[in-house]
Amino acid sequence: MNEPQPLVVVGDVLLDEDIEGVATRLSPDAPAPVVDVTGDRCHPGGAGLAAALAARGGREVILVTALGDDSASEAVRRDLRGRVRLVELPLDGTLPVKTRVLASGRPVVRIDRGGGTPGEPDGAVREALAQAHAVLVADYGRHTASAVRPHLAAVAHRTPLVWDPHPKGDTPVPGARLVTPNAAEAHALCPGDGDSLRAYAERGAELADRWHAAGVAVTLGERGVLLTRPGTGTPMLVPVPYRATGDPCGAGDCFAATTAAALADGALPEEAVQRAVAEAAAFVAAGGAGNPALWRTASASRPEDAPGTDAFALAERVRARGGTVVATGGCFDLLHAGHVGLLESARRIGDCLIVCLNSDASLARRKGPGRPLNPEADRVRVLAALGSVDAVAVFEEDTPEALLSRLRPDVWVKGGDYSVQDLPEAEVLRTWGGQAVVLPYLDGRSTTLLARRAAQASVPLRTPPP
Repeated sequence: MNEPQPLVVVGDVLLDEDIEGVATRLSPDAPAPVVDVTGDRCHPGGAGLAAALAARGGREVILVTALGDDSASEAVRRDLRGRVRLVELPLDGTLPVKTRVLASGRPVVRIDRGGGTPGEPDGAVREALAQAHAVLVADYGRHTASAVRPHLAAVAHRTPLVWDPHPKGDTPVPGARLVTPNAAEAHALCPGDGDSLRAYAERGAELADRWHAAGVAVTLGERGVLLTRPGTGTPMLVPVPYRATGDPCGAGDCFAATTAAALADGALPEEAVQRAVAEAAAFVAAGGAGNPALWRTASASRPEDAPGTDAFALAERVRARGGTVVATGGCFDLLHAGHVGLLESARRIGDCLIVCLNSDASLARRKGPGRPLNPEADRVRVLAALGSVDAVAVFEEDTPEALLSRLRPDVWVKGGDYSVQDLPEAEVLRTWGGQAVVLPYLDGRSTTLLARRAAQASVPLRTPPP
């Protein structure tokens, strides 16, 4: 697997606080709900959330932000320790705190307090930007981007730069690879009637021209993302893969962070946006920024968790920090689109994905003469090269039950027309409280069909004349 490349996030960190409770009555002195508090949790928001999301999977992430000596700043430092490397600007004032009061999961009121002015950046900021393979500016209108703007302008033409804007923030520097306003921000920046796709395409084109940006991706919630690139004609609409009904708080940060990470790894803007749409949907479905599992485990997939690592050690590390271990299995003799889609979906379920792979002997017993088409070592290498796969474990038996008993994954994934009751592995997983699930699988894709088509298309080579 190619190592994820370094990413620098520049922007305003907030401290997000969620006060949760239930509301069953109104206050006697005002027509306002009374919330009986059941829980209270805090986590980094804004650029801090974006940096933590980008660091999942072991990517090196440097966060350039302004922090002070107040308790909110200390809480952010504590939560980000071990996840990202901080390059701090001095903060004259206190870190902004954004408090949401929720009743049965629905926001009742938001309270904002605190704020300050970032100081001047030093040489550490220039050094961080110089080593980045991509830069994400998470602008929340608190002026960190303005303070670092000269350094951002210096790298924008040689390093992919994603700018997540704010109506009260700075304008993106010229040369940004992508700017990612949401629908409300695009409307505020380009006032006018209409919320049709055509209207947002026109706004995207106007903003790209105004900012001298290579592209503008307007996020439209359930409608997906509209990508406009000057000179390419028709904009590209990337729909969401499914309707996610969880808490959307932080979805924009997830989208921007995933886009920047994909560009750092060499993806084209269209590929980066498609990947980011899928990740943002999964993020919302899992509970958004308020999902406690995010802050239990986002720290810290470390680089040593990459494929090629011992699968059993990886599973133990993920479990030890409260994460979810996901496993799937199969022959993977000729990797095709159905396999790739299944593996990507499986990886989004938890914090690592381990592929249980049939050995050559096991595959031959299952599939018959002429198989495998690719030897075990090649199949392991191809799987390990996928960004969705964290480790590969080979088993010699006909079925993976013995291997699963050692790995003890939390979730076992299969694709296709199975039902959970038909999976022989389901009973094994139940012994330690694991769950077997079935995911959708692309129809018409199989190794057998690929091999058959290849055989039919082959033409015997003619022996050249002497």
